[in-house]
Amino acid sequence: MPVHCQVPEVAAVRPEISPNSLSRRRLVRVGAAVLAGAVVALAGCGKKSEPAPEARPVRLLQLSQHTGKTTFEFSGDVRPRVESRLGFRVGGKIAARLVDVGAVVRKGQPLARLDPTDLSLAEAGSRAQFDAARTDRDLAASDLKRYNDLFVKGFISAAEQHRRQATFDAAESRLKQAEAGLRSQANQTAYAVLLADADGVVTAVDAEVGQVVTAGQAVIRVAQSAEKEVAIGLPEDQVDQLRGITDVTVRTWADPGRALPARVREIAAAADPVTRTYATRVSVPNPPADLKLGMTAVVTFVRTGAVPAVRVPLTALLQEQGRNQVWVYDAAAGTVKPVQVTLGDPVGNEIEVRQGLAPGQTIVTAGVHLLKPGQRVRPMQAVVPASAPSAPSPTPTAAPVPQQG
Repeated sequence: MPVHCQVPEVAAVRPEISPNSLSRRRLVRVGAAVLAGAVVALAGCGKKSEPAPEARPVRLLQLSQHTGKTTFEFSGDVRPRVESRLGFRVGGKIAARLVDVGAVVRKGQPLARLDPTDLSLAEAGSRAQFDAARTDRDLAASDLKRYNDLFVKGFISAAEQHRRQATFDAAESRLKQAEAGLRSQANQTAYAVLLADADGVVTAVDAEVGQVVTAGQAVIRVAQSAEKEVAIGLPEDQVDQLRGITDVTVRTWADPGRALPARVREIAAAADPVTRTYATRVSVPNPPADLKLGMTAVVTFVRTGAVPAVRVPLTALLQEQGRNQVWVYDAAAGTVKPVQVTLGDPVGNEIEVRQGLAPGQTIVTAGVHLLKPGQRVRPMQAVVPASAPSAPSPTPTAAPVPQQG
């Protein structure tokens, strides 16, 4: 910093004296006094010494081991375990649709109907064939009885009796064939009415009245309400450690205080090409009636018996040339120094440190990017020891958010 100093002008101190009134010695003394004053003024214009830098205020945290439970939370949505695409078992023209999207249906309830004209005519033809075959059978049965009596009395030969028996057997077979055809055609006529195969909710309608559909074509989609599940995505670094966890619960955004028991039913074998997560289905057996499809839900995994580890807040980390480091506080000297660390799994707003730190050390948790090695710091508060983890309340998020339990 430049120092400005004003030097008194010597010429300004010029007493008006007459050579005739002062002696030469007096003039010499006046000049020496003025010169001494100028030297003193110049001596006061030296550089000022810079003050010592003030200690930077920081927040500190004392590390401790975490060996308790750890919870991981992932958000998802409620989906049906089974969603059926129902269609007619025969082709035809849709004559009526009896339900709309969102309707709650029961097993056996009619959903839609086809035009039954052609099917009714085919059933009538099968019934006529059945009646004709039954008449032929009855006639053959009467002839067989009469010829059996004649054969007993010896009026006809055994060959004739055998022909009558064969005629009756053929008529009996034709009757059974006609009966089977009639039943089949009656079933075809009944298939003109589409029935719900289970209790559920109509989620989509794929065909409307007047449309001609083929056998098996999807017409109405029904999601069964017997069992529901939550669809989530697991990141690739947590699939293996969460696969065997059995302590799983589901909470909905609408009612976060109610925890529903659940279980992991399925984990995809390959990651999704877009999200790079593994699609997972968490089943909720015997779901309550107010657990509606499409609700936002949070799945909580509780892991016990974890390996002891030191955890630090994410705000304590600083990346320097691609390396992670943490500022460690020296209470005796009042200074900080950087320590390189090896990180583990993230847990909520904290992350495990596998190497570099030990329980009992004190670290800086705020303002880490403003510090320098050996810099003096001043704690903003008393050193706070790391507290035991507590179970967090569920908060639905768009991405999987593990939290400390």
